[in-house]
Parts: sequence; structure tokens; C-alpha cells
Amino acid sequence: MGLIFAKLWSLFGNQEHKVIIVGLDNAGKTTILYQFLMNEVVHTSPTIGSNVEEIVVKNTHFLMWDIGGQESLRSSWNTYYSNTEFIILVVDSIDRERLSITKEELYRMLAHEDLRKAAVLIFANKQDMKGCMTAAEISAYLTLSSIKDHPWHIQSCCALTGEGLCQGLEWMTSRIGMSKFRR
Repeated sequence: MGLIFAKLWSLFGNQEHKVIIVGLDNAGKTTILYQFLMNEVVHTSPTIGSNVEEIVVKNTHFLMWDIGGQESLRSSWNTYYSNTEFIILVVDSIDRERLSITKEELYRMLAHEDLRKAAVLIFANKQDMKGCMTAAEISAYLTLSSIKDHPWHIQSCCALTGEGLCQGLEWMTSRIGMSKFRR
């Protein structure tokens, strides 16, 4: 009986799920993190290193690591990969010129051994801006449909208003039960 209880507790217990929030500089990563935490916009400056916060959604604890996205910092992203369950990739929907760099970084991460079991949530941020790319356009450019070995979801959002962020978190919480049974 104790073994059954222990197994159920490990499936549904109060454990933390590690999340890394990545994306190019100025995509909105830190703004999204603090929208999750405080439901408000905070003044941010470029992240040097990382910010880490615990976010609780429906009794699910996420330890979220917001990692700086400047070019000089991207080579150190892999130091955060160990035990990551979720990757949140934040895309600036108006930055068409650098979408190819985002694509390179995404596929570099997905090829990394430490992320082989991670699910990917892509936030198509800045949907409030005139001329932004839609989530469907970003999905096509990033060839997300070719990703077969990682669960993924793309969500339109606006970090400043919070629109779309809850739907992304709901997708993540829905994945937790599934990932436990895949092991």
C-alpha cells in the first residue's frame, strides 16, 4: 500500500518543474516572467545572466529561469539545461530580420542531450504591434511541424497586457501528467 501511495505522490505530488525561458534579446522574456509572477508589467533592463522565480499554477510549481538573450550570452544557455522539463521560447513577432537566428537557436537546443525530454512552448510575443507576424507565420518559418521528438505548442501573446500567457501555462500544466506516464 505504501508503494502505491509513493508512486501516486511522485505522479501528482508537490514537486517543482524546471522551466527555462529563452529567446533573443528584447523578445520579452523578463516581462513575461514578471507577468506570471505579479500579473503586472515591471520596468526591465537587459538580463545579464538570469532571473529565477517560482510560479504556482493550480498547485503546480514551476521554477522558471529567465536567461539573458544577448548574442554574447547565448553560448552559456546550455549551462541551464540540466533537468529542464519545459522550454519557453519567446519570439519577438515584429523582428523578422532575426527570426533565422531564433530558428538556429531553437534547433541547437532541441539537439542537446539534456533537453531530449523537454516540451517546448513558443510564445509569439508582441501581437499588439502593427505589422507583426502571426503565430501561424512564425510556426511555418520555424518549421515547427517538423519537430517530432518534443511536444510543442505555439501561443500568440502580448507580454504587456498578459493576453495569451495563461493559455500557454495551461498547455504546460496539461503536459505534466502526460510526461510522467511517458517515462
